[in-house]
Amino acid sequence: MKKKLLTMLMAATMTMGLVACGNSAAPADTGADAGADTSVATETEAEAEAPAASGDLIKVGIINNDPNESGYRTANVADLKAMFTEENGYDASFAYSLKNDEQIQAAQQMIADDVDYLLLSAADTAGWDSVLQDAQAAGIHVILFDRTIDADESLYDASIVSDMAQEGKTAVDWLAGQGLDSYKVIHIQGVMGSAAQQGRSGALDEKASAESNWEIVEQQTAEWNAEKAQQIVQSVIDRGDEFNVIYAENDDMAKGAVAALDAAGISHGVGKDVIVMGFDCNKWALEELLAQNWNYDGQCNPFQASYIDEIIKTIESGSAPAQKVVIMTEKGFDATTITQEDVDTYGI
Repeated sequence: MKKKLLTMLMAATMTMGLVACGNSAAPADTGADAGADTSVATETEAEAEAPAASGDLIKVGIINNDPNESGYRTANVADLKAMFTEENGYDASFAYSLKNDEQIQAAQQMIADDVDYLLLSAADTAGWDSVLQDAQAAGIHVILFDRTIDADESLYDASIVSDMAQEGKTAVDWLAGQGLDSYKVIHIQGVMGSAAQQGRSGALDEKASAESNWEIVEQQTAEWNAEKAQQIVQSVIDRGDEFNVIYAENDDMAKGAVAALDAAGISHGVGKDVIVMGFDCNKWALEELLAQNWNYDGQCNPFQASYIDEIIKTIESGSAPAQKVVIMTEKGFDATTITQEDVDTYGI
């Protein structure tokens, strides 16, 4: 991308009357690309003023989780694919995996392919430092989306994320507010090590450790999968353990858990034997709340593409993003108060 811009600028300086007065003054260093020489910012300005040349696209590499992971992920992938098109000025490549090592391998290949931007939704919060350092050394901008990672903020340009810890706290506070004499919880976790799993698990673990009437009867990962969640709940039922709460870290796993309850003839929902909790706010899940078959669903916003596009445009203009971390506002829904309007507005 930068090589193409330099060629355009050199051609412009050879043509009489095409160089505007004032462009020779270098803009102040914004910190958006530490160590870049001032000609890069000038080239970006030239690009903004001149029509885009044929094939002059911003090259982005997008690392994401498996599109079939959940309804949330399907919506997230569709949002990104709709934004990062040639019509919108992008040359995009995509890689998908629920495994951190496979994502890292894909990211390294994208760095070798000399992308302009690396967009990352990490499967695991750890292990990304060397990849981000390599990207930075190659002059590649890194933007995190959907999930945080354990890395110094200097290694990425921006992060557009949900506050997973707050999602968990909101859900657990709601559950505590139900005033049960005792809480016997089947905790179905997402992919271990992911930001979503850590945030949603952390709040429940903390509460169960602090309160004598809270017990986690079973705690296993179903890796966001409905069938695995069904098997976990069925195993608890088969061994005869008592429980009155299903805390599933996404809607698909809650759905699988409910299938096991239904097969065993165990009632669930408002005023029934088992409280059912999910996350992500799939439309079909909110409809379960509306019918009072489930009790709670925590929102997780999958639509981050427009935020990323705005940040890229800001960087391309020679400026730094106004915020390093953009946290999207989210809420939780209660089956006793949710409305059809909520389903239509927030369902994904």
